[in-house]
Amino acid sequence: MSEFTTFSALELPEAILRGITELGYDKPTPIQQRAIGPLLAGRDVLGEAQTGTGKTAAFGLPALANIDTTVRGAQLLVVAPTRELAIQVAESIEQMGKFMRGLTVATVYGGAAYGPQIKLLKGGAQVVVGTPGRLMDHINKGTLDLSKLKMSVLDEADEMLNMGFVEDIEFIMESVPKDAQRALFSATMPQQIRKIAQKFLTDSVHVAIEKTQEHKANITQKAWKVTVISKNSALERILETTDYNLALIFVRTRQDTITLSDHLQSKGFKAAGLNGDMNQAQREATVSQLKAGTVRVLVATDVVARGLDVPGVSHVINYDLPNDPESYVHRIGRTGRAGRSGEAILFARPREMHLLRRYERETKGTIEMMEVPTAREMTAYRLEACQKRLADLVANQDLSTMRELVEQMANEGAVDMKDLAAALLFEQQQTRPLFVKDDPKPRREAREVREPRGGDRFDRNARPGKGRNERGAERGSKGPRAAGAAARPAKGRDANIEFDTYRLSVGKDHGARPGDIVGAIANEGNMDSRMIGNIKLHGEHSFVELPKGLPAAIVAKLQRARIRQQPSGMTKV
Repeated sequence: MSEFTTFSALELPEAILRGITELGYDKPTPIQQRAIGPLLAGRDVLGEAQTGTGKTAAFGLPALANIDTTVRGAQLLVVAPTRELAIQVAESIEQMGKFMRGLTVATVYGGAAYGPQIKLLKGGAQVVVGTPGRLMDHINKGTLDLSKLKMSVLDEADEMLNMGFVEDIEFIMESVPKDAQRALFSATMPQQIRKIAQKFLTDSVHVAIEKTQEHKANITQKAWKVTVISKNSALERILETTDYNLALIFVRTRQDTITLSDHLQSKGFKAAGLNGDMNQAQREATVSQLKAGTVRVLVATDVVARGLDVPGVSHVINYDLPNDPESYVHRIGRTGRAGRSGEAILFARPREMHLLRRYERETKGTIEMMEVPTAREMTAYRLEACQKRLADLVANQDLSTMRELVEQMANEGAVDMKDLAAALLFEQQQTRPLFVKDDPKPRREAREVREPRGGDRFDRNARPGKGRNERGAERGSKGPRAAGAAARPAKGRDANIEFDTYRLSVGKDHGARPGDIVGAIANEGNMDSRMIGNIKLHGEHSFVELPKGLPAAIVAKLQRARIRQQPSGMTKV
């Protein structure tokens, strides 16, 4: 089938056309134009297109057209990397098939009870959307029967690869009947994804949609160079002085989402964190608050945010920089949608400034340097804003009852009216003081500023680029990282500490980096990162130095910690 310009030109069942008409679908996106035809013709498809380009309809419409609702049992299987994306895909397919009598959609993911999921699967749901781990469980338990499957889809395959789901994906795809149609959709196409496609797709059509900056045309990109104030202080000042609708803040770890959102709440911002450790009820409640506008600042990681579809994001703030330029593109693509303008701000340490050029090349745009307001400017801003708020209240609010109450308080307490007003103003500005303390004096450029404890303490080894072990390997056999040689003391660690070596059951093969290990240990063990010694990464395991005589309770807690979705399995060497 050649490319089409309207959905009505497709030979889709009337019920599906009614569903997409009600959804407001009119003109297909490029990925839909090029993928739907081959899929309707029964071909396997390898789709390469950015997030947010309409991939769900690209595979959902032809899959629905091929479903027989009189037959009970899974006929379409969609594998998604996160619970949020699985729910979103399932809802979209359900809406597209709204008028298909007898259609049942089951969503299966970890963190939710098995009972309702098994009931839907045993009841014969024709569409099953789920995350890799839970799908594997149902296949192994025999609660998910794939014998009637007509199409299987891997959605956001590159993200599943980044999360370490390669073995899970291969298990699921090997469980799919040989005669079932297969589709793989991915925003990027690394070599390992191509290998999976070659292994499981037969005579596939490769549909590659050119990366477009169209949706980023209205996005202004800015960068602040981390200098004398902490990231937290800079973020507060930006949020306070910026007219934003919804701000999406990207951090590196799950714990950071909690730490930073709690900090912002304490400063009076309507903030919430979203991470993979929250139970489903909490996550759904947060998303509902976002859509209702009761939360205006969301702190999230790449993985969780990727499955979100929340309209109205006006600002994206990269509190921690992403690992690669493509992730940066995905992040800033959350704003500037539907013809609206958006703003993307990134915080870059001096050693990270070179990454800006890579981001510019990837977006074919320009990143402007910016400064955050100084302490003196913030004081002036807060005083002016406070005066305006009070003047607006005087002009627009009936204050007669309050005026009588103030006069009564002043008379009964023998307090001067001005003193009473000053006391009320002092009480009101406790959370956000009107007078901001002076900023620290600038230090020499060569000396990097250390964040206050609690600012962004996980950043020591988590920067993009080469980890300590990789840099050492590049020095050759004569360098301090040569095999069998003693490791050089880590920069910033306390030289007076004696260390024991521990083995972790996670390594480079799981996508782990030194920063992941530092973050997990610092978080779970409530440990200053300077207490963590050398880290050596290997394929399926790693070694880390920790202080001698760690309490048994901390060791037990660290053994339960997860790094890159893997249990640490920490044992003393």
